[in-house]
Amino acid sequence: MSSRLRETYQNEIVGALMKKFEYKNVMQVPKLEKVVINMGVGEAKENVKLLDAAVSDLETITGQKAVVTKAKKSVANFKIREGMPIGCKVTLRGDKMYEFVDRLINLALPRVRDFRGVNPNAFDGRGNYALGIKEQLIFPEIEYDKIDKIRGMDVIFVTTAKTDEEARELLAQFNMPFTK
Repeated sequence: MSSRLRETYQNEIVGALMKKFEYKNVMQVPKLEKVVINMGVGEAKENVKLLDAAVSDLETITGQKAVVTKAKKSVANFKIREGMPIGCKVTLRGDKMYEFVDRLINLALPRVRDFRGVNPNAFDGRGNYALGIKEQLIFPEIEYDKIDKIRGMDVIFVTTAKTDEEARELLAQFNMPFTK
């Protein structure tokens, strides 16, 4: 499935982007570098088992081992000390990345309640796109009965694009459902 998406990228998307932005060389065409999925679990400071459940959910969704993230600074208001585990993340590259993007765009996002598209303005100015997901239940791999708590996650698409316009067009070629 992912090799099909990679072939589509190499054939159709590269051609469309070269035509639109008038690149002279194929190497100038922006491409998807990596996808980072981050899940912040603030409640892990009281109960470490919640973090284990979040890690297993993330591993089920991505098919790759998740890394536990720790607090960089102590914040008294949040009752967090430096080094405490407060979340987990996965960085996807290559075939697993293309497979995840395909599942996210074609299976998961259409399952969001009252879905009208994703925000076309969530680019960072350097060609990267951030997408917030409110619940992990939109992924078909997650079984509804085995969920202890609904958790959201951040999905960041890191591209080699220099501008937001190039990155928006790249993601639009992947059929990302931007709102009009």
